[in-house]
Amino acid sequence: MKALIVYESFFGNTEKIARAIGAGLQEAGRCEVVQVTAVAEVTDAAVQEAELIVVGSATRAFNPSPATASFIKSVPPAAVAGTKFAAFDTRVDIGTITSKFLLTLMRWFGYAAEKIDKKLTAKGAVRVAPPAWFCVTDSEGPLKAGEEERARGWLAPSL
Repeated sequence: MKALIVYESFFGNTEKIARAIGAGLQEAGRCEVVQVTAVAEVTDAAVQEAELIVVGSATRAFNPSPATASFIKSVPPAAVAGTKFAAFDTRVDIGTITSKFLLTLMRWFGYAAEKIDKKLTAKGAVRVAPPAWFCVTDSEGPLKAGEEERARGWLAPSL
């Protein structure tokens, strides 16, 4: 199986998760991991050749990062219709949030993975796993202990 992992990372945490997912998928076949800081970095050919597309982003203001959102918007539905996909994000562990106001906002507006999932589903891609999240200990990280290992094994049972 040929997998394409597309992500944007600001402090390196989302990149670590993307690379861990890629390492886990290497056993199933070829896997390309691409950071998308500009839409042009991921070619249409790479998207069309992929049998599995994994899209990830840090959660920024309750949404995917701007480059991730632009990437998803730029993908023609015909390029991903019927293609397997999965979505993930990195976020601060909700269990560590003490602000009731921020907790309320998080519950109302959600996170990046769910929005990525919804947009790819609307384009006709086929979800192979529910949206996943991987926690950081603070807005700039580091990742919580064990998150890279969890990412490595995340998609294997779904394929």
